[in-house]
Amino acid sequence: MAIVDNDISIIYDGLIKKFLYKSDINCIHILLNLFDLEEDITNICPKYITTNNLKKRMSRFLKERKDKHLISLSLGSLLHEDISRLELFIYLEGYKQGYYNNYWANRLEKTTLVNIKLEDLYTMKHLYHFETNLEEVKKIKSKIFKGIDQLESRDDYIYSSILEYSTSIIKLKVFNLNKFLNKQLTIDYNSASSNFIEDEDLLDIKELNDIYNETVKVIFNNSVKLYKDAYWYGLNDRVLKRYK
Repeated sequence: MAIVDNDISIIYDGLIKKFLYKSDINCIHILLNLFDLEEDITNICPKYITTNNLKKRMSRFLKERKDKHLISLSLGSLLHEDISRLELFIYLEGYKQGYYNNYWANRLEKTTLVNIKLEDLYTMKHLYHFETNLEEVKKIKSKIFKGIDQLESRDDYIYSSILEYSTSIIKLKVFNLNKFLNKQLTIDYNSASSNFIEDEDLLDIKELNDIYNETVKVIFNNSVKLYKDAYWYGLNDRVLKRYK
């Protein structure tokens, strides 16, 4: 999936690792400058939905435990910043891949010129970023997304990036989750005497491992969608930039 020469690829990989593993936000601005995307920074912003989806999923996954909501909230709080960095990386990767794909940019531009007046293109801030009723544009988008799925099935680019990051950053925090689960006393409102009862036991190794695997699955599923959206936005921005 490389779009740049080897020297820039090495610099890119180094900056990404420093951002992901050292939390250096300045690396993102350097990367945007590196790919001439600094002026498009307002469009390079993921929705950061993975953490919320993870908490919802974990509540369902742990439905047999009374403290499922506490576990879900604690997990979300623990991983929020780490997942947000990963989302930003995935979004940037998808955006630049779409932005620099001249083949699809030319295809989309050709369709655009048939359906939108040239003078209107010079003032538009969005093209087909969010929705379209044009069948030809829908077909282009569908082919692009299908191509991403096929590429991912061949080289597992997104998954391998997520797995490497999860193994290095996410796993340790998940397996230390018990440290953040304060055993609480809850009121048994079903009891006439309102007795206080203890929450369930702390998570065992199997449960922690299951939580970790489920966490990686949620991150991956959300990341693929995020990558596709970013790719599409980058492609649309590239077409519009030709008329700025």
